Amino acid sequence: MRARRGMVSIPARPVAPAPPDHGAGTVLIVGLVAVLLAAGLALVGAGVALARGQQLSAAADAAALAAGDVLLGWVPGEPCAAAARVAAAHSARLLDCSSEGLAVTVRVGASILGIAVERSARAGAADLAE
Repeated sequence: MRARRGMVSIPARPVAPAPPDHGAGTVLIVGLVAVLLAAGLALVGAGVALARGQQLSAAADAAALAAGDVLLGWVPGEPCAAAARVAAAHSARLLDCSSEGLAVTVRVGASILGIAVERSARAGAADLAE
């Protein structure tokens, strides 16, 4: 072969290999999945607490109506005993029961995710004085 004039031959420099990054994507994905899992569990917990709070409100309403039925003479028995039975059927406990005239007010409670929650309701004849 003949050498070409005017061309200088430069020997090729060895290229340093890129630093290994094997597994970096795995760590990122595991971290992302952990964050999404924690957020999902928090949302599920909030949903459970909200649903149980609504059930507790319904238990207070039902207990007050049961006590009101007894108080008005539609059902025989003791108003607060009827309220306690209905509250227990809703997995709640009767905390307070008081009657004033032809109306009864009840307060029920339960534990939602380890936190004590209370709801109250009133039932009976309407107040005509207002």
